[in-house]
Amino acid sequence: MAFSNYIFLVILFSFLSLLPSTQSQLSTDYYNKTCPQFHNIMQRIIADKQLSSPTTAAAILRVFFHDCFVNGCDSSILIASNAFNKSELDADSNLSLAGDAFDLITRVKTALELECPGIFSCSDILAVSTRDLVVMVGGPFYEVLLGRKDSKVSDPSIVESNLPKSTTPVSKLLSLFFTKGFSAEEMVALVGAHTIGFSHCKEFASRIFNFSKTSEYDPAYNPVFALGLRKLCANYTIAPEMSAFNDVFTPGKFDNLYYKNLQRGLGLLSSDQAMVTDNRTKPFVDLFAANQTAFFDLFARSMEKLSVYKIKTDKDGEVRRRCDQFNTFQT
Repeated sequence: MAFSNYIFLVILFSFLSLLPSTQSQLSTDYYNKTCPQFHNIMQRIIADKQLSSPTTAAAILRVFFHDCFVNGCDSSILIASNAFNKSELDADSNLSLAGDAFDLITRVKTALELECPGIFSCSDILAVSTRDLVVMVGGPFYEVLLGRKDSKVSDPSIVESNLPKSTTPVSKLLSLFFTKGFSAEEMVALVGAHTIGFSHCKEFASRIFNFSKTSEYDPAYNPVFALGLRKLCANYTIAPEMSAFNDVFTPGKFDNLYYKNLQRGLGLLSSDQAMVTDNRTKPFVDLFAANQTAFFDLFARSMEKLSVYKIKTDKDGEVRRRCDQFNTFQT
């Protein structure tokens, strides 16, 4: 290598090393000077909402996953459609997202705009709200770095290929999570979010009605559980709002009973139940079922990791004035 080229490379690498990485631009005290009251404001609104609507925690956790997995944690999921553009909310996988989550974000954003206008991003609101609600229903605390910007794009065409389905085989689940940088163990921990919330009957109807020529329901189900689900969901085609808790015993508490349920044939969704029989995921199901601390520790670390996945910064994001609209009208 010529000496001049060597000097050029040294200078280039020295310059690049001084540039902050995307993640290093975030910090837990990002708003301490510009919006010091934000924690108190958010905690008050979050607590009020969860107490009045106990399904809010599960709703916001699901919205958070659906946002981050598609194109990073950038609140693109919050954009509403208009006459000119469809948004991610129009994708089939997002049609059943609960309104309580969006109502909470709107309440928090409104309060923060009154206190410190133009400062707090919707992406940060979603990330902090998710963490605080997980803790409120008994889950682990984890740090949330702040300073994300909001996406300027919400594209429904990329949603379905980036989100797991209730019938997705374990191999495809693992592949999807791997492409986003998560190991099998981290995947099993993150899927443990199903310890709270519910699923609509249509998500598991194929497991309880006309499953095969030899069985009306999936034999992986506990028989008593299967019969109960068949009774609950008997009219789901004419009452599509019918649903069942993902964790039949403690549906509103964030704990490890979800994994114990899988071991007993009480996994509501086929993608969940399959994890207990696949050699790549079974050891982690068994570990988390036996040790709640192990589950909480890895869930917390995995959520910290997910919350900074493909975040947007100043050059490719904005701080929206309203979480359901881009600042610039798009046609």
